[in-house]
Amino acid sequence: MITHRPYGVEHPYATSPDQRVPVLPLDGERVRLGVLAADVDAVTCEFDAFTLPMARVTEASADAAALAGGEGHLSAAQAGALGGAGGWSVETPELTAGKTYRYRFHAGGVTTEWFEVSPAQWTTDPVGTVTGSLVGDVEWLVSAAGVHRARFTLPLAPGEHVVGFGERYDAVDQRGRRLDAVVFEQYKAQGKHGRTYLPMPFAHVVGGAGWGFHVRTSRRTWYDVALSTPDKLVVEVALGDKPVVDVAIYHGDPIEVLRAFLDEVGRAEELPPWVLRLWASGNEWNTQDLVMSKMDRHGELDIPVGVVVIEAWSDEEGITIFRDAEYEIGDVVTEFTYGGAWPSPREMIAELHTRGIKVILWQIPLLKTDPDLGGQVRADAKAMVKDGHAVLEADGSPYHNRGWWFPKALMPDLTAERTRKWWTDKRRYLVEDLDVDGFKTDGGEHAWGHDLRYADGRRGDEGNNLFPVHYARTFGDLLRSAGKAPVTFSRAGFTGSQAHGIFWAGDEDSTWEAFRSSVTAGLTAAACGIVYWGWDLAGFSGPVPDAELYLRATAASTFMPIMQYHSEFNHHQTPIRDRTPWHVQETTGDKRVVEVFRRFAKLRERLVEYLTEQAQVTVTTDRPLMRPLFFDHSDPAVWNHPSQYQLGDDLLVNPVTSPGVTTWTTYLPPGEWVDVWTGERVTDGLVTREVPIDVVPVYCRAVAWPARSALFR
Repeated sequence: MITHRPYGVEHPYATSPDQRVPVLPLDGERVRLGVLAADVDAVTCEFDAFTLPMARVTEASADAAALAGGEGHLSAAQAGALGGAGGWSVETPELTAGKTYRYRFHAGGVTTEWFEVSPAQWTTDPVGTVTGSLVGDVEWLVSAAGVHRARFTLPLAPGEHVVGFGERYDAVDQRGRRLDAVVFEQYKAQGKHGRTYLPMPFAHVVGGAGWGFHVRTSRRTWYDVALSTPDKLVVEVALGDKPVVDVAIYHGDPIEVLRAFLDEVGRAEELPPWVLRLWASGNEWNTQDLVMSKMDRHGELDIPVGVVVIEAWSDEEGITIFRDAEYEIGDVVTEFTYGGAWPSPREMIAELHTRGIKVILWQIPLLKTDPDLGGQVRADAKAMVKDGHAVLEADGSPYHNRGWWFPKALMPDLTAERTRKWWTDKRRYLVEDLDVDGFKTDGGEHAWGHDLRYADGRRGDEGNNLFPVHYARTFGDLLRSAGKAPVTFSRAGFTGSQAHGIFWAGDEDSTWEAFRSSVTAGLTAAACGIVYWGWDLAGFSGPVPDAELYLRATAASTFMPIMQYHSEFNHHQTPIRDRTPWHVQETTGDKRVVEVFRRFAKLRERLVEYLTEQAQVTVTTDRPLMRPLFFDHSDPAVWNHPSQYQLGDDLLVNPVTSPGVTTWTTYLPPGEWVDVWTGERVTDGLVTREVPIDVVPVYCRAVAWPARSALFR
């Protein structure tokens, strides 16, 4: 059998051995054609008028190795995702635009179907339209098969800064960088690779007259932010059937620009105050006894906790039933005999509620199809296909996840109301009978394929980025229908995600570099209208962080919208990698950890009222909760301190993000400020203070200090 897929697996940043590279060649380019053909001695390619012998591929793709983000339970899966035995490849002659070339492959007496490729070239001919008051230099990428992309420029003046594009880990100001907007699961090192779970085709331009833009599309976009040309931002947009691009231009200061954007795409609703307390979780908390022992330990050590996220509660097959439960297979199962790992979920949740602890259960928007799965998940998979609830391939067959996590799993088409109901009806008992308070809507980045088919009429190139938006919405609606707040906890999203729950920064190692990039991610997400945001403080992957990193991260997280710790699945190997403060203390031998963590957790409890008030301010005024300084201060000096931010109207925070320091310098914009730890008034400008391990520089507006001082006593 010979396999060739012109688009390959459609990983957005890497190639697979059975594809055409590039998929859409430009005029004058050569193309590498790849196939998989096992157990053959020779493969030839019949290309146009040529017969080209193909060479065996003996080395793994460099792209595959680049995917692995260091050690961790997904690294090996990522590195092997693009592999495949029996790879063969050949390079074509140079291709000419305007022509369509045909090719096919022969091996072992087998001949494939014909494939076609039409090289493209950029043209200024007016073959389409781009609307937008500042748009210039419009070009179109055209081949014999049609119009594929548009490219245009937006002007950038000297001194203007460009901030946005969704959650970004590498820099707050993207000027001088190149990036794109496509939902992607970059397993760790997002800042290094410039990739994100939560992109948006929106940005602020700050420092001049003040404006911003939104490319009104859910297709992939690319940006050269004054890298190639110092005074221009070059935007490239993938097109559908019509060569039309709509660019909204908003004028005004950053708040006015953000408000105009949110008027279009939706904004957050206020969530209950309990989401602003400490969240606790560990991926290996996989029994009722373990969860309760962790919460007991919080109580024994007098460390307040408001939310427990239980990830390993289910059989991880259909993600609907507590592991070890007995039941009769059915369309919607609600009657169980519990035992084993989770003997009494209802009583467990009720007990946690009496302690003031809310319960969040983990989810994934996929349904496994492994042959050794239990009867219920097999029945659900059969019904999912039979009743038309799955996302489809172009040929109408069900799409099977092409990624490395939950490979070959089915994906529900959540664009359809009937499928949203079908998917959530299987989980409704968790909310209505067991009294679960919310869901960790993990994943959401699994739709790969330009020609996937969705029930709302979109193809993959237009619908894939929107999948995580539908996903969070689906579970938010389930919670609302049961009379609960729509508390979802997602890592993936796109334009429109602003209206759907809480977000965290995704998978990261326990390193100082990841700490810094996560602060950047929070600020850029906030600039795009994400209100409730957090991260796995001090990272969730790799060995337990040292005490200094853990406590500096704890201090910073105390002054972020969401404060939570979490640890990665490590196959229950020892030494364990829990990020509980007592385990970090035991592992590092640093006896300060529990005491300092307790102090910050108690401070967080006192901050809940302030955070609740300021979240309401954000929802009603669009002034970000985790607020980059440029929103309130036009002083050009703020750009020299991109990791500083305001938390609401009154507090200015400057996380300590480097090891081994004893002092830390903060830039205070014009105005009067108070050091919250000493109560002393501080003049604006550069201020250096000592930063022992239990102090993060935080300053309060002097006019607000009388009302806020009680928080820090």
